[in-house]
Amino acid sequence: MKESGKINVERIAKLARTISELQSQGKNVVLVTSGAIGVGMDRLSLKKRPTGMKEKQAAAAVGQCELMSIYSKMFWECGQIVGQILLTADNVGSENDRQNVINTFDALMQMNVVPIVNENDSVSTVEISAGDTMAFNENDSLSAIVATLIGADLLVILSDIDGFYDDDPKINPNSKRISVIRNMTSEMERFAGGAGSQFGTGGMVTKLRAAKIANEAGAHMILACGSDPGVIKDIISGADVGSVFVSEKKYNEGI
Repeated sequence: MKESGKINVERIAKLARTISELQSQGKNVVLVTSGAIGVGMDRLSLKKRPTGMKEKQAAAAVGQCELMSIYSKMFWECGQIVGQILLTADNVGSENDRQNVINTFDALMQMNVVPIVNENDSVSTVEISAGDTMAFNENDSLSAIVATLIGADLLVILSDIDGFYDDDPKINPNSKRISVIRNMTSEMERFAGGAGSQFGTGGMVTKLRAAKIANEAGAHMILACGSDPGVIKDIISGADVGSVFVSEKKYNEGI
Protein backbone atom coordinates (compact mmCIF):
# COMPACT_ATOMS: atom_id res chain seq x y z
CA MET A 1 0.00 0.00 0.00
CA LYS A 2 1.09 3.56 -0.67
CA GLU A 3 1.09 6.22 2.06
CA SER A 4 -2.14 7.52 0.54
CA GLY A 5 -3.78 4.17 1.29
CA LYS A 6 -3.97 3.26 -2.38
CA ILE A 7 -2.67 -0.03 -3.73
CA ASN A 8 0.87 0.23 -5.08
CA VAL A 9 0.08 -1.45 -8.41
CA GLU A 10 3.51 -0.69 -9.87
CA ARG A 11 5.26 -2.51 -7.04
CA ILE A 12 2.92 -5.48 -7.32
CA ALA A 13 3.60 -5.62 -11.07
CA LYS A 14 7.36 -5.74 -10.48
CA LEU A 15 6.93 -8.36 -7.77
CA ALA A 16 4.90 -10.47 -10.18
CA ARG A 17 7.58 -10.17 -12.87
CA THR A 18 10.34 -11.08 -10.43
CA ILE A 19 8.56 -14.13 -9.05
CA SER A 20 7.50 -15.25 -12.53
CA GLU A 21 11.14 -15.13 -13.66
CA LEU A 22 12.16 -17.30 -10.71
CA GLN A 23 9.40 -19.77 -11.52
CA SER A 24 10.62 -19.97 -15.12
CA GLN A 25 14.06 -20.87 -13.75
CA GLY A 26 12.60 -23.89 -11.98
CA LYS A 27 12.30 -22.38 -8.50
CA ASN A 28 9.10 -22.85 -6.50
CA VAL A 29 7.94 -19.60 -4.92
CA VAL A 30 5.11 -19.06 -2.44
CA LEU A 31 3.96 -15.49 -1.81
CA VAL A 32 2.57 -14.49 1.58
CA THR A 33 0.74 -11.20 1.39
CA SER A 34 -1.21 -8.92 3.69
CA GLY A 35 -3.43 -5.88 3.40
CA ALA A 36 -6.90 -7.33 2.82
CA ILE A 37 -8.60 -4.94 5.22
CA GLY A 38 -6.67 -1.94 3.89
CA VAL A 39 -7.52 -2.82 0.28
CA GLY A 40 -11.14 -3.33 1.26
CA MET A 41 -11.22 0.09 2.91
CA ASP A 42 -9.93 1.66 -0.29
CA ARG A 43 -12.43 -0.21 -2.43
CA LEU A 44 -15.30 0.77 -0.12
CA SER A 45 -14.05 4.39 0.08
CA LEU A 46 -13.76 4.21 3.86
CA LYS A 47 -11.73 7.07 5.28
CA LYS A 48 -11.21 5.44 8.66
CA ARG A 49 -10.44 1.87 9.63
CA PRO A 50 -13.60 0.13 10.89
CA THR A 51 -13.77 -0.48 14.62
CA GLY A 52 -16.50 -3.11 14.69
CA MET A 53 -15.66 -6.77 14.13
CA LYS A 54 -18.25 -7.43 11.43
CA GLU A 55 -17.28 -4.25 9.57
CA LYS A 56 -13.60 -5.28 9.63
CA GLN A 57 -14.47 -8.73 8.36
CA ALA A 58 -16.62 -7.25 5.62
CA ALA A 59 -13.77 -4.97 4.54
CA ALA A 60 -11.45 -7.98 4.55
CA ALA A 61 -13.86 -9.98 2.37
CA VAL A 62 -13.96 -7.18 -0.20
CA GLY A 63 -10.21 -6.62 0.06
CA GLN A 64 -9.28 -10.28 -0.41
CA CYS A 65 -11.30 -10.37 -3.63
CA GLU A 66 -9.77 -7.16 -4.95
CA LEU A 67 -6.23 -8.07 -3.90
CA MET A 68 -6.35 -11.44 -5.63
CA SER A 69 -7.85 -9.88 -8.72
CA ILE A 70 -4.85 -7.56 -8.98
CA TYR A 71 -2.33 -10.32 -8.30
CA SER A 72 -4.00 -12.64 -10.81
CA LYS A 73 -3.96 -9.97 -13.50
CA MET A 74 -0.34 -8.98 -12.91
CA PHE A 75 0.93 -12.55 -12.86
CA TRP A 76 -1.17 -13.53 -15.88
CA GLU A 77 0.49 -10.75 -17.87
CA CYS A 78 3.77 -12.51 -17.05
CA GLY A 79 2.39 -15.86 -18.18
CA GLN A 80 2.12 -17.16 -14.62
CA ILE A 81 -0.93 -18.72 -12.94
CA VAL A 82 -1.58 -18.09 -9.25
CA GLY A 83 -3.86 -19.71 -6.69
CA GLN A 84 -5.15 -18.35 -3.37
CA ILE A 85 -4.79 -20.08 -0.01
CA LEU A 86 -6.53 -18.46 2.96
CA LEU A 87 -5.35 -19.71 6.34
CA THR A 88 -6.48 -19.47 9.93
CA ALA A 89 -4.70 -20.75 13.03
CA ASP A 90 -7.13 -23.69 13.10
CA ASN A 91 -5.91 -24.81 9.68
CA VAL A 92 -2.39 -25.41 10.96
CA GLY A 93 -3.32 -26.41 14.50
CA SER A 94 -5.25 -29.50 13.49
CA GLU A 95 -3.11 -32.39 12.21
CA ASN A 96 -5.68 -33.36 9.59
CA ASP A 97 -6.24 -29.80 8.37
CA ARG A 98 -2.50 -29.16 8.40
CA GLN A 99 -1.88 -32.12 6.12
CA ASN A 100 -4.64 -30.98 3.79
CA VAL A 101 -3.00 -27.56 3.56
CA ILE A 102 0.37 -29.16 2.81
CA ASN A 103 -1.24 -31.32 0.12
CA THR A 104 -2.75 -28.23 -1.51
CA PHE A 105 0.61 -26.46 -1.55
CA ASP A 106 2.26 -29.54 -3.05
CA ALA A 107 -0.36 -29.89 -5.78
CA LEU A 108 -0.20 -26.22 -6.75
CA MET A 109 3.58 -26.20 -6.94
CA GLN A 110 3.63 -29.40 -8.99
CA MET A 111 1.34 -27.60 -11.44
CA ASN A 112 3.76 -24.64 -11.54
CA VAL A 113 1.16 -22.44 -9.87
CA VAL A 114 2.31 -19.73 -7.45
CA PRO A 115 0.34 -20.04 -4.19
CA ILE A 116 -0.62 -16.66 -2.71
CA VAL A 117 -1.29 -16.91 1.01
CA ASN A 118 -3.16 -14.57 3.31
CA GLU A 119 -4.67 -14.77 6.77
CA ASN A 120 -8.39 -15.35 6.36
CA ASP A 121 -9.44 -12.07 7.97
CA SER A 122 -13.06 -12.45 6.91
CA VAL A 123 -13.53 -15.38 9.32
CA SER A 124 -10.61 -15.14 11.75
CA THR A 125 -11.62 -13.02 14.72
CA VAL A 126 -8.48 -13.62 16.78
CA GLU A 127 -6.28 -11.44 14.59
CA ILE A 128 -8.44 -8.41 13.97
CA SER A 129 -9.95 -8.28 17.45
CA ALA A 130 -6.42 -7.88 18.80
CA GLY A 131 -5.65 -4.86 16.65
CA ASP A 132 -3.99 -6.82 13.87
CA THR A 133 -1.99 -9.08 16.15
CA MET A 134 -2.53 -12.17 14.09
CA ALA A 135 -3.71 -15.53 15.27
CA PHE A 136 -0.33 -16.57 13.87
CA ASN A 137 1.06 -13.66 15.99
CA GLU A 138 1.36 -11.48 12.81
CA ASN A 139 2.14 -11.75 9.12
CA ASP A 140 5.86 -12.36 9.66
CA SER A 141 5.08 -15.45 11.71
CA LEU A 142 2.51 -16.54 9.14
CA SER A 143 5.18 -16.49 6.43
CA ALA A 144 7.55 -18.49 8.65
CA ILE A 145 4.84 -21.07 9.37
CA VAL A 146 4.15 -21.36 5.64
CA ALA A 147 7.89 -21.87 5.06
CA THR A 148 7.75 -24.69 7.62
CA LEU A 149 4.69 -26.30 6.00
CA ILE A 150 6.26 -26.43 2.54
CA GLY A 151 9.78 -27.32 3.69
CA ALA A 152 11.24 -24.14 2.18
CA ASP A 153 14.98 -23.60 1.82
CA LEU A 154 14.70 -19.84 2.16
CA LEU A 155 12.24 -17.34 3.62
CA VAL A 156 12.50 -13.77 2.35
CA ILE A 157 10.75 -11.06 4.33
CA LEU A 158 10.48 -7.74 2.52
CA SER A 159 10.02 -4.83 4.88
CA ASP A 160 10.53 -1.08 5.09
CA ILE A 161 14.01 -1.58 6.53
CA ASP A 162 16.96 -3.11 4.70
CA GLY A 163 18.15 -5.46 7.43
CA PHE A 164 18.89 -5.90 11.11
CA TYR A 165 21.09 -3.18 12.61
CA ASP A 166 23.26 -2.99 15.70
CA ASP A 167 21.31 0.11 16.73
CA ASP A 168 18.19 1.96 15.62
CA PRO A 169 19.12 3.50 12.23
CA LYS A 170 16.31 6.02 12.61
CA ILE A 171 18.09 7.47 15.63
CA ASN A 172 21.75 6.54 15.19
CA PRO A 173 23.18 7.38 11.73
CA ASN A 174 26.29 5.38 12.62
CA SER A 175 24.40 2.15 13.15
CA LYS A 176 25.59 -0.77 11.04
CA ARG A 177 23.67 -3.44 9.21
CA ILE A 178 24.51 -6.97 10.30
CA SER A 179 24.82 -9.00 7.11
CA VAL A 180 24.94 -12.50 8.61
CA ILE A 181 23.37 -13.63 11.88
CA ARG A 182 24.15 -17.16 13.02
CA ASN A 183 23.10 -16.90 16.64
CA MET A 184 20.23 -14.84 17.92
CA THR A 185 21.28 -13.43 21.26
CA SER A 186 19.02 -12.34 24.09
CA GLU A 187 20.55 -8.88 23.70
CA MET A 188 19.32 -8.72 20.11
CA GLU A 189 15.84 -9.76 21.20
CA ARG A 190 15.73 -7.19 23.99
CA PHE A 191 16.85 -4.49 21.59
CA ALA A 192 14.33 -5.44 18.94
CA GLY A 193 11.41 -5.40 21.35
CA GLY A 194 12.62 -2.98 23.96
CA ALA A 195 10.04 -0.73 25.56
CA GLY A 196 9.92 2.65 23.87
CA SER A 197 12.21 1.52 21.07
CA GLN A 198 11.15 2.92 17.70
CA PHE A 199 13.04 0.05 16.16
CA GLY A 200 11.12 -2.46 18.25
CA THR A 201 7.69 -0.97 17.76
CA GLY A 202 8.35 -0.97 14.03
CA GLY A 203 8.00 -4.74 14.07
CA MET A 204 11.56 -6.03 14.34
CA VAL A 205 10.62 -8.30 17.22
CA THR A 206 8.15 -10.12 14.97
CA LYS A 207 10.85 -10.62 12.35
CA LEU A 208 13.17 -12.18 14.91
CA ARG A 209 10.32 -14.48 15.91
CA ALA A 210 9.84 -15.43 12.26
CA ALA A 211 13.56 -16.08 11.90
CA LYS A 212 13.46 -18.45 14.87
CA ILE A 213 10.54 -20.41 13.43
CA ALA A 214 12.14 -20.65 9.99
CA ASN A 215 15.62 -21.49 11.26
CA GLU A 216 14.34 -24.23 13.56
CA ALA A 217 12.57 -25.76 10.56
CA GLY A 218 15.80 -25.73 8.55
CA ALA A 219 15.17 -22.64 6.42
CA HIS A 220 17.42 -19.61 6.20
CA MET A 221 15.66 -16.25 6.44
CA ILE A 222 16.62 -12.97 4.80
CA LEU A 223 15.23 -9.60 5.85
CA ALA A 224 15.51 -6.93 3.16
CA CYS A 225 13.88 -3.72 1.98
CA GLY A 226 10.90 -4.33 -0.29
CA SER A 227 10.67 -0.91 -1.93
CA ASP A 228 12.12 -2.58 -5.05
CA PRO A 229 10.93 -6.22 -5.34
CA GLY A 230 13.81 -6.80 -7.75
CA VAL A 231 15.95 -7.18 -4.64
CA ILE A 232 14.74 -10.79 -4.54
CA LYS A 233 16.88 -11.54 -7.61
CA ASP A 234 19.87 -9.91 -5.87
CA ILE A 235 19.26 -12.15 -2.87
CA ILE A 236 19.07 -15.29 -5.01
CA SER A 237 22.30 -14.31 -6.78
CA GLY A 238 24.10 -14.04 -3.44
CA ALA A 239 24.51 -10.25 -3.29
CA ASP A 240 25.20 -8.66 0.08
CA VAL A 241 21.76 -7.20 0.70
CA GLY A 242 19.67 -7.32 3.83
CA SER A 243 20.43 -9.58 6.77
CA VAL A 244 20.50 -13.36 6.53
CA PHE A 245 19.52 -15.40 9.58
CA VAL A 246 21.35 -18.66 9.06
CA SER A 247 19.71 -21.95 9.98
CA GLU A 248 22.42 -23.87 11.79
CA LYS A 249 20.32 -26.99 11.29
CA LYS A 250 20.55 -26.66 7.53
CA TYR A 251 24.16 -25.48 7.71
CA ASN A 252 25.25 -28.40 9.89
CA GLU A 253 23.46 -30.91 7.69
CA GLY A 254 25.24 -29.47 4.67
CA ILE A 255 22.04 -28.69 2.82
